[in-house]
Amino acid sequence: MGRRAELSRLRTLLRTSRLLTLTGAGGVGKTRLALEFARGLPGRHRRVDLVELDALHDGAALARSVAAALAVAEQAGRSAVDVLVDAIGDARRLLILDNCEHLAEPCARLIATLLRHCPRLRILATSREALRVPGETVLRVGELSLPPAGAGDDPVALLRADAVRLFVERASSCSPGFTLHRGNSRTVAEICRRLDGLTLAVELAARRAGTLPLTDILAGLDDQMSQLSLLTGGHRTGPGRHSELASAIDWSHRLLEPAEQAVFRRLAVLVGGFDTAAARAVCAGDGIAPERILGILCALEAKSLIVRLPGDAETTRFRQLSTLRAYALERLLASGELHLTRRRVLGWLTGLADRAGDEVFPDQVGSPLAVERDNLAAALAGTSARDDASHPRLVLELARVHYEQEQPSAAHALLTGLLRETDGHALGGALPALAARVACQRADPVQAVRLGERAVAMERTRRHPAGLANALDARAAARLCQGECAAAVEDLRECLDVVAALGKPEDTAWCTHHLAWALLQAGGEREADILMSRCLPVLRERAPWSRLAAALHTAGAVRLALGRLDSAEALFAEVLRIVPEAGFHALYPVEGLALVAAESGDMRRAVLLYEASAQARRRLDTVSEAPWRSRVEQAVARARTGLPAAAREAAVSGGRRLRGDGLVAYALRTRSDDPRTTRDDVGIGDDRRTLTGREFMVAELVADGLTNRQIGERLGLSARTVATHLDKVRDKLGMRSRIQIALWVAARTEAGQRTSG
Repeated sequence: MGRRAELSRLRTLLRTSRLLTLTGAGGVGKTRLALEFARGLPGRHRRVDLVELDALHDGAALARSVAAALAVAEQAGRSAVDVLVDAIGDARRLLILDNCEHLAEPCARLIATLLRHCPRLRILATSREALRVPGETVLRVGELSLPPAGAGDDPVALLRADAVRLFVERASSCSPGFTLHRGNSRTVAEICRRLDGLTLAVELAARRAGTLPLTDILAGLDDQMSQLSLLTGGHRTGPGRHSELASAIDWSHRLLEPAEQAVFRRLAVLVGGFDTAAARAVCAGDGIAPERILGILCALEAKSLIVRLPGDAETTRFRQLSTLRAYALERLLASGELHLTRRRVLGWLTGLADRAGDEVFPDQVGSPLAVERDNLAAALAGTSARDDASHPRLVLELARVHYEQEQPSAAHALLTGLLRETDGHALGGALPALAARVACQRADPVQAVRLGERAVAMERTRRHPAGLANALDARAAARLCQGECAAAVEDLRECLDVVAALGKPEDTAWCTHHLAWALLQAGGEREADILMSRCLPVLRERAPWSRLAAALHTAGAVRLALGRLDSAEALFAEVLRIVPEAGFHALYPVEGLALVAAESGDMRRAVLLYEASAQARRRLDTVSEAPWRSRVEQAVARARTGLPAAAREAAVSGGRRLRGDGLVAYALRTRSDDPRTTRDDVGIGDDRRTLTGREFMVAELVADGLTNRQIGERLGLSARTVATHLDKVRDKLGMRSRIQIALWVAARTEAGQRTSG
């Protein structure tokens, strides 16, 4: 089920490759795929022979076992390999060798010999690692497709996922009458997600549907220590390793070297995935040198015991599938290493937190622990403040990650516990300062101001300038949240004096931008404009994209208040080219451009952009700050009243259909002004060549003379991702050199200036 693409790929590959090896984790369905492929071959096509190797443990007997399976008799005085070669000869045959991983080396030698002497023989092997025979083609058999996290409870939509279809089919065979409906579809989908779409695991869980409620199955999967005992009860007639998942995993585990087994079990504590540095910190020791970890990770990946995660980051991340991790955790507990390994995790996480130890505004720089959120949460769940002195600090860091990711409820729960359990002095004003910012996110201005005042009071007694600056900034944000704009301005003037004395230009520029934003709310847009002209050059040169985007947005809002609409539009457009297109950061510049359109009298465009942003905010479950939101809503309300009813309805409907690249293209005026256009590419000007917004920004930075690495630092991307964007730019524009791209950008810029002039 769900293997049509793999079957098609198999047919194609075996026409061009004489050795094809199916690899993948135990229980993923390699054997079943190979057998289904063989069954689908026309009878006249070739002879197919299946040799199952799971019961064979002696590599010396491999050739004899293959010969016996092919009904080739032994001949006195001749080796089994020679007899096999003669028996196959130049016949057109397909040989399927199933489960080669425990005999990888003897299998590789036998296969190489057979392929060398039997010109029309093709071999399909299944193994949990590649055999590394010259000419081998490896096809990794992945897990079954899963429903997306936001798929809801629609059975029709969920059944598009292969894992869900398999679960329903197997469950109905054990429990006649079982169907997928809105009452159980979310639970079934979550069971399949917890099992990572691993074929055998989904089947075994589905067979429990005849005896257990689905909610109990899901609860059993939540407990890693009992998960494997739940996943039992396979076919009695199948191989022992397939009767229950633990046996399938144990089969792979026994083939590992002792050091590989140690690393495999220690990785179980890293539930959120890991990179090489994390694995070294957690798994090295007790006879395993740190420099060996990378090689062991590569070996575990080759043997399908960890999987590589996709992504743009230059640092490769891996993870263990849920069922493999449950098995590894059992082995870790049995080894007596669980407590020590968890201590190593806490030490590693504390080291990551220390990287941001000298930040003036730690809540606003991007926590180094953001990518390790799940590992951090799991580590804290397994310990307490009584067990480890670093516990409160790490709880604060987890709350900070939730705040940065706009998850105020989770952050509030953690911070409330910290404020209740400790007097807070060990963490200084950082704790109430972050709690004040979270209260702003939760639209609780009274609580935010109270916490902000507590943070400032604590930091004044500590005489810690950076801590005081952070507390003043947090209280100012709380006062803005409550509408006390003049008081917020006073806080930020003091904050700027403190930060300037620290001699940190980027932090000074960042604080200046905050002061300009507060002045704008207080009616001081002219002073705000002067301040932004001072801080923007520094932020353009030094700041990461998130800070630069926020400052450009403030500058755009200031220019809008001054009535300089062209300048405001250019600044909002620049923000839109910097931020990730799929995140909430892109919604602020879209709303800014809606304001520009409303002030310019283009009511239809204003309503379109606002509705598109509002729809996206509903999908992302995020809201903007109250002052900004109020201004946007008031302007759009005026725009609506300025449109006839039919035009207003058309604009609302069109805006709600705009999303992704299409929304960015419309907002940047880089495609047709017709909201019914749905293509993803973004046209630049009137040219038929098309670039996305991100590709166009890469082209602009190439024209500025930046290297790929410099562009990546500016945009928050890896150099490899920049290179990918640049390849697409070259292909779309038909240009090979960076000079050609720079000239093209210059020509477009000159044309745009002539048009605006």
